[in-house]
Amino acid sequence: MSLRTLSAALLCIGITVALGWAVLDRPFPQENVPERVTSAMPESGVDHPITAVLLNFRSYDTLLEIAVLLLAVVVALALREAQPDRPEQMGLENPLLRAVMAWLLPLILIVAGFLLWAGAYQPGGAFQAGSVLAAAGVLLRLAGVTTAWLDNATLMRAGLALGLLTFLGIGLLVMIPGAPFLTYPLEYAGTLILVIELTLTLSIGLTLISLFRLTPPYADDPDEAREQEAEETP
Repeated sequence: MSLRTLSAALLCIGITVALGWAVLDRPFPQENVPERVTSAMPESGVDHPITAVLLNFRSYDTLLEIAVLLLAVVVALALREAQPDRPEQMGLENPLLRAVMAWLLPLILIVAGFLLWAGAYQPGGAFQAGSVLAAAGVLLRLAGVTTAWLDNATLMRAGLALGLLTFLGIGLLVMIPGAPFLTYPLEYAGTLILVIELTLTLSIGLTLISLFRLTPPYADDPDEAREQEAEETP
C-alpha cells in the first residue's frame, strides 16, 4: 500500500469518526420547534408551515438563497463572455417533439400556476413553480423553438433581478412604520407573501433557464465535437 493511499484511508476514517461523534453527541434542542411554528401560524399569513417558515419566520435564509442563485447566473454570464464565440447549436429536428410541446406547454403553465397558489396551504410555492417553468423553457429550447425574448439582455436581467429586488423592497417597505426588516404586518402578510412568490417564480424560472443556456456549447456533429476537443487540448 502506497503512502498516498494510506494517508487517504486514515483521513477518511478520521472524518467518519468525527461525523459519527458529532451525530451521537449532538445537543438536544432547548425548545420544541414544531410546536413553536404551530403556535405562530396565525401570524404567518399562510396556512402551510413550510411556506410560513421559508417566507416569514426564516425569510432571511430564503432571501440569501435567491441572492446565491442570481450570483450563479452572473458568474455563468461572466464565464460565457470570456469564451470565444461559437455558434449555439441547440434543438432537435423532430416535428413530433414540437407537436407534443404545443399540447404540453399550456398544461405545464397550469401546473406551475397551481403549485404557486397551492404553496399557501399545502406543499408547493415559488421554487417548485419556478422549476416547472424552467422545465418548459428547456423543452422549448430542445425542440428548437425560437425564444428571442431570452436573448434580450435588458429583459432577462430585469427578470432575473425582479424576485430579489421585490423581496428586498418589501422587507424595507415594512420598516417604514417601525417594524423590523421582513416582519410583515399581520393584515397584509398573506398578500405580501403572494407578491414575493409571484416574482420569485418568474426569477427562479429565468435563472434555471439561463444556467441551462449558459453551459458551454457542444457541437451536434461528432466529428466537429472531436475537432473542438482537439483545439482545446494543449
